[in-house]
Amino acid sequence: MTDSIDDDLFDTITAGECDFQVGDNVVYPHHGAGVVRARAPRKVLGEDREYLKIRILHNDMTVHVPCDQAAAVGLRRVIDEDTVRKVLGVLEGPCTDMPKNWNRRFKHNREKIKTGDIYELAEVVRNLATRENEKGLSTGEKQMFTRAKKVLASELMYALEKSEDEAEEYLDSILAPPAEGSPQAIAAAAAAAAAEEAEDDDGAVVDDDALALQD
Repeated sequence: MTDSIDDDLFDTITAGECDFQVGDNVVYPHHGAGVVRARAPRKVLGEDREYLKIRILHNDMTVHVPCDQAAAVGLRRVIDEDTVRKVLGVLEGPCTDMPKNWNRRFKHNREKIKTGDIYELAEVVRNLATRENEKGLSTGEKQMFTRAKKVLASELMYALEKSEDEAEEYLDSILAPPAEGSPQAIAAAAAAAAAEEAEDDDGAVVDDDALALQD
């Protein structure tokens, strides 16, 4: 199990109130959903601060976040039933435009994930799933897709009261390509053919940083 203290991230962030309590299901951007296991003081770098101890199940990680910086770094509660419906609507919606060059596309999607916004995350997962089904993904994009799905499924696990495996299977069922010959499959094939015809090569300049999943 990985144990991490996220303290050096907050030097320039203004402190705020913290209303998270032990037992709350929360989402920490870039890591996923977890449970607040403790709220207690710790001395780090010679300074006493109150920390939230958050257990992230899907990657077997425990994160310690300064309580007064929780909101500033994007810590939030797991989505409610109404938001789940909206997220499912995004996942079931049509693929949106992405840069054609894989390097630019990778950066585009990485920036969306870094926002911590669940709708942006769902859009990235949906778009990469569509591209994987139609054309396949580069190695870096496959890693990003796998990680993004894990983070999204971790929140759906708590929101829908499912096990980790059930949440991942549920997400995979939503992202599965439509049955061959169905109206959805025919429409998707036509859209893919049109995109393929219009697509041009804007110069595949490889950026070594693009292979990293996080800065």
